[in-house]
Amino acid sequence: MIQIFITGGTFDKSYNYKNGELFFEKTHLPEMLKRSRCRLKISVETLMMIDSLEMNSSHINNIISKCQECLSNKIVITHGTDRMVSTAKALTKAKINNKTIILTGAMIPYEFGSSSDGFFNLGCALSYVQTLQSGVYITMQGQYFKWDKVIKNSKKGFFEKL
Repeated sequence: MIQIFITGGTFDKSYNYKNGELFFEKTHLPEMLKRSRCRLKISVETLMMIDSLEMNSSHINNIISKCQECLSNKIVITHGTDRMVSTAKALTKAKINNKTIILTGAMIPYEFGSSSDGFFNLGCALSYVQTLQSGVYITMQGQYFKWDKVIKNSKKGFFEKL
């Protein structure tokens, strides 16, 4: 069983075409899994629907607690890209042993259709969580990174190895 924890981020933002604002309405994960014809045994739980820039210590502690309590040893967390590395660091410091934890997100909302990287990143996360050894990783743009060997390059719009 793979556990997916949803925290929000650009991945799940919706677009208000009238005023051009991005907002949270609902997670797109069930639709994405259905569209991809995913045949994996997956449990999905929404922990929060916020931008990672709005995350505080109680949000991070909630994510850590859910990962610690989770019976599955394979966990995917959808997360905003701005604070993804800092959450991965907090998960590592919490010493969650014998679990593979993958954080992923999107630079462009899934709702934007074929221009979004979210669908691809989710597929990569589901593959990597099944194959990587225990530890905390980030996957974006087809690559996986150890949490402490990656940085978000905001100028170029992608994650890269340190």
